[in-house]
Amino acid sequence: MRRTLPPLNAARAFESAARNNSFTGAAEELRVSQGAVSRHIGCLEQWLHVKLFTRVHRGVELTPQGKAFYNVTKSALDLLESGAAQLKRSPDENRLRLKLPPTFAMRWLVPRLARFHALHQNVDVQITTSHASADFDREDVDVSIYSWPEPPTGPGYRRLLSEILLPVCSPALLRRTPALRRPADLDRHVLLCSLNRPHDWPAWVAAAKVDRIDGNRGLKFENAALALQAAIDGLGVMIAQWAFVEDDLQAGRLVAPFKLKVPTTRAYFLATHPDREKPPSLRAFEDWILNEARLTEARLSKPVSAAAAT
Repeated sequence: MRRTLPPLNAARAFESAARNNSFTGAAEELRVSQGAVSRHIGCLEQWLHVKLFTRVHRGVELTPQGKAFYNVTKSALDLLESGAAQLKRSPDENRLRLKLPPTFAMRWLVPRLARFHALHQNVDVQITTSHASADFDREDVDVSIYSWPEPPTGPGYRRLLSEILLPVCSPALLRRTPALRRPADLDRHVLLCSLNRPHDWPAWVAAAKVDRIDGNRGLKFENAALALQAAIDGLGVMIAQWAFVEDDLQAGRLVAPFKLKVPTTRAYFLATHPDREKPPSLRAFEDWILNEARLTEARLSKPVSAAAAT
């Protein structure tokens, strides 16, 4: 059976004009001329044999017939948009799109990713970094990892890593003067931190009970990865998350001048779309990263040894 449909470009122009209460607004949204919008709507009115708009002092208003047709048109276009978006987001069996915080990606995931690739060489992993959590209904993302102040509710979340804070610096800085033997000695050193984590130094300083140190002073960087590089280069003392400096501490690129480590109330969680079926590649990645996180958490449960200046 042949469908009898109104001209679709005209229907789209009508829906935009009705939603914006303006032919000009519709023209700007659709990137056409106002005259083109007027012609589309005139064509649609002629096809329907009804008047859809009346002109008023500062624009246009829908007629009763126009309001009724707007509700139908909006529902149809919303459904079409939603269906197209779902097709675009259909999972690719061999592609994983990850959205991660920059420091988590650079300091924890990427150094481990070769192990996942060795097990699943056919999976194409694509990483983007952002400090914002993913909106799975609007973004082409399969996995999002984000630091939450408290456990998120609802399905689709798996806990990964705790946040444990400790100061770190380069071995060379520890050997220089002024001395760095007690937390109070931080008062004579440059404090490094991320702009996205302004509460880390104040939290650690409060736990160390050195009230005279201003945890908000020092040098602040766009993300913690940059601040950690500055610490490796000897610029100052960084307040770090232990999971992100574990390899550097073992390799001797960084040292921990104090034993005190301070857990925060936050933790990193893995998130996936709660209503979307997981392809095998996503299930494999989820199992792998949860195991890697468990291994990291087990190591972080052990005491940290404070480095001694020589």
